[in-house]
Amino acid sequence: MIVRDLILKLQELIPDFPAIAIFGPRQVGKTTLAQELVETIDPQSIYLDLESPSDRSKLAEPEQYFDLHEGQLIILDEIQRMPDLFPLLRGVIDRRRKKGLRSCQFLILGSASLDLIRQSSESLAGRIAYEELPGFNVMEVDSIEGHVEKLWLRGGLPDSFLASSDKSSMTWRGNFITTYLERDIPQIAQFVPANRLRRLWTMLAHQQGQLINLSKLGASLDLTSPTVKSYVEMLEDLLLIRSVRPWLVNVGKRLVKSPKIYIRDSGITHALLNLTKLDDLLGHPVVGGSWEGFIIENIISVLPKGADYGFYRTSGGAELDLVLSLNGEIWAIEIKRTLSPKLSKGFLNAVDDISADHRYFIYAGKDEFPLGENTRAIGLAGFMKKIKEGF
Repeated sequence: MIVRDLILKLQELIPDFPAIAIFGPRQVGKTTLAQELVETIDPQSIYLDLESPSDRSKLAEPEQYFDLHEGQLIILDEIQRMPDLFPLLRGVIDRRRKKGLRSCQFLILGSASLDLIRQSSESLAGRIAYEELPGFNVMEVDSIEGHVEKLWLRGGLPDSFLASSDKSSMTWRGNFITTYLERDIPQIAQFVPANRLRRLWTMLAHQQGQLINLSKLGASLDLTSPTVKSYVEMLEDLLLIRSVRPWLVNVGKRLVKSPKIYIRDSGITHALLNLTKLDDLLGHPVVGGSWEGFIIENIISVLPKGADYGFYRTSGGAELDLVLSLNGEIWAIEIKRTLSPKLSKGFLNAVDDISADHRYFIYAGKDEFPLGENTRAIGLAGFMKKIKEGF
């Protein structure tokens, strides 16, 4: 469903944007998506893998290469390997515009988000559209019995989810983690020790969904707080972790102002903690934080552009796991892995603090029903469907 919806969205962008960027973590399916898309744009398109020395050598004189293939769609995969291309693309696109070429000419794929956006937005403003490709979500697997738990355990990266067994999936995720630590990250940050970064990544897995404490992490790793902050920001740029910011409102109360940190893919969380089977996960202290992160990542995957999100917590105990701002309305969300949802005093105080327009308790079942206090219990897939269908 994600791929089909994204292809439709990209097809709408093609006539108006000379460049389209698709970003997401490694192995999420960006290349496969691009191949499906080009069948509708230009089956004779050119694909360049910028991690391949032979393909990079073709761009020794990039402007000449682009001029040679004018009129063909060029796919530039792993663009972060050659960021110097961005300023050149602007000149190429502007020259082609003068010739009347305005539809998509460059399809850019990258395994970094913020850095990719910063580089391209400065030079390609008004010429490029961005879309992120997440992994599989619950709406794609919910109709198959047992697949929600499988998706939670293995995560949404296609090769991990589709592996022949939990053990094979774990092996794949272990290799994924090692590849990032030993190959990908050294390419962009040569002086980051792989062993310390693995320890940090694992510590974040243990603290899934907790407030980040840079000083405490730094003390455990024998690193300064600024160094830990730079490592965390790098993992976030690589789309491996997500910071969820506090929802700040003027209510005259002491609000928590530190962000919560989540490893974005639940399967990677479990691999870092060596949790191979569902029974391993259900007996581990991280189970609640893992489920919360899984729910939040699924919801974010279907939010429309312009939507905002955060969490709310006061020193007095008022708390919301997720707050959404959609079309000018505030949604308050409680998340618990339970089949018997019950409203807490902290939730009721928090929804009053933020003047929530909608109140939901996302639980482990599928039915939707009222809980009282203008709050409804709902399953994750049902809640995501509600967002996608315009509430």
